[in-house]
Amino acid sequence: MIIENYQFHYSLIGNPDKAAILFLHGFMGNIGEFDEAIKLLSDEFYYLTLDLPGHGKTQVLGGDEYYTMENTAHALINLLDELKIAKCFLVGYSMGGRLALYLTLHFPERFHKIVLESASPGLPTELEQLKRIKSDTQIGRKLAISIEKTDWAIFLSNWYNQPIFGDIKNHPEYDRMIAIRLQNDPHELDKSLRFMGTGCQPSLWQKLQNNKIPLLLIVGEYDEKFISINTEMAKICEYAQLKIISNAGHNIHFENTLAFVENIKVFLYD
Repeated sequence: MIIENYQFHYSLIGNPDKAAILFLHGFMGNIGEFDEAIKLLSDEFYYLTLDLPGHGKTQVLGGDEYYTMENTAHALINLLDELKIAKCFLVGYSMGGRLALYLTLHFPERFHKIVLESASPGLPTELEQLKRIKSDTQIGRKLAISIEKTDWAIFLSNWYNQPIFGDIKNHPEYDRMIAIRLQNDPHELDKSLRFMGTGCQPSLWQKLQNNKIPLLLIVGEYDEKFISINTEMAKICEYAQLKIISNAGHNIHFENTLAFVENIKVFLYD
């Protein structure tokens, strides 16, 4: 479906008479990121999944500014309008979680409850943002030159060596996950990172303090960085609750799908 300067690749699964959930994948993910979780949720909801700009089969038809969080968020609201989804639940992972929080704080009337998995409100100071932009630019350059599949695979292997991912490389489905990641276009991922990376996004810390939409903050026990960030988020937002999931690092829905789904169910039905 073409929405403004985007041709979104999306999927609707389930009964449209049920409450809808919009799922937003993380950096290097795609439309199938939450497939296993959705199977466990079964027929309890109506599921909207999609490829975010720079990922999968979604195409950006305009300039680079359409990879930004602000423009992407507005396009997603317009997509919900086209699909006649007036209000829904929202689940976002990592980059998709940052985007989900932006949507929550700027369009609160469109969402019932929000699940943020391993997400953050961005960086609070300009200095931190500039440092992160420099870092993301360097990563983007590595992505851009990863044309050959071998180089692209090496980049992914190095990416998942980061401490936040814990023991993910020993997961029995790790190779399958990597094969899916390899289907993305490194040039497009570079644009996503440079224009919707943590350094580029607007800081949401101040707006978070005034949020009144129920938030479930999920982090993995091995992800110390995001445990710290989300603990601070829960302190400043009275409508947020924090859950630390065992046997998982940054990618909880992949590493401990059952616990991820169980926590979502309790939260959405509470």
